Amino acid sequence: MATLASNISLARTDSASKRRRTFRISSILAYLVLCLAALITIFPLAWMFISSLKPGNEIAATPLGLDIHTLSFNNYMALLSAVPIWVGFQNTLIVLFIQGGATLLLCPLAGFAFAKFEFRGKRFFFNFVLSTMMLPVIAMILPLLLEMGALNWVDSYQGLIAPGLVNAFAIFWMRQQIAEIPDELLEAAKVDGCTPFGMYWRIVVPLMRPALAALAIMTFLGIYNDFVWPVIITQSDTMQTLQVMLSNLATQINNTSPGTTGHDAWGMIMAASTIATVPVLVLFIALQRQFISGILAGSVKG
Repeated sequence: MATLASNISLARTDSASKRRRTFRISSILAYLVLCLAALITIFPLAWMFISSLKPGNEIAATPLGLDIHTLSFNNYMALLSAVPIWVGFQNTLIVLFIQGGATLLLCPLAGFAFAKFEFRGKRFFFNFVLSTMMLPVIAMILPLLLEMGALNWVDSYQGLIAPGLVNAFAIFWMRQQIAEIPDELLEAAKVDGCTPFGMYWRIVVPLMRPALAALAIMTFLGIYNDFVWPVIITQSDTMQTLQVMLSNLATQINNTSPGTTGHDAWGMIMAASTIATVPVLVLFIALQRQFISGILAGSVKG
């Protein structure tokens, strides 16, 4: 019996050892794959930043080369003196502040109403909101442009901001997230005399902070990277957003600096792209934990 027990113990030990070795190998392979994916993702950003510090002729001669003795901020200084890129930043920030603020204020409230209240036409209105998500953006551009022209809002902040004040996806997203909050919490607050807005502000908002953070990041990226509508609705250089200004950067450099060579323009374009990328990276790094938590919220039910 002692020998049998010993053999069983050895077999269990060998099995556990094999499982640990298999787990280590699979973990190592997973980390290698993740490191490779990270390098592939980071490489274009690193190349853009390094190229923004190199002279234009060196970018053309050795695109992947790195000579630390030639690195400088000359491209940035030349860019800022040749192109009013801060005007694009200013216009983008104005749109972000007003349009993004309206989205984060109105869409969660609409989602709260659709998720936790019963009213006549609720299903119809919610289906109508969902149906607007099915329309391709390109199909809505001409009617919106005609509407902005009738209101005399072309080439103005009103024209840039008004069509995006309410986002159908944001309403749907918040409705799905708020629906996961137990009704018992709201009923208890109602018994205590809490108003509907009080229930939203004191109960829903604290519980939905990760989802709101994820919505804030998605809204920021959507507005910050928007190109199609701003390039259509704006006409003057003073109303261009950052993305429109980046698309016309080569032309603006040639117009303001006639003696600039194509290679030098490449360095300035890389500098402008780096400046435009920094806010997105900073925002994501600062809110990445909340963003991931918000994306995963409600995906696992107890």
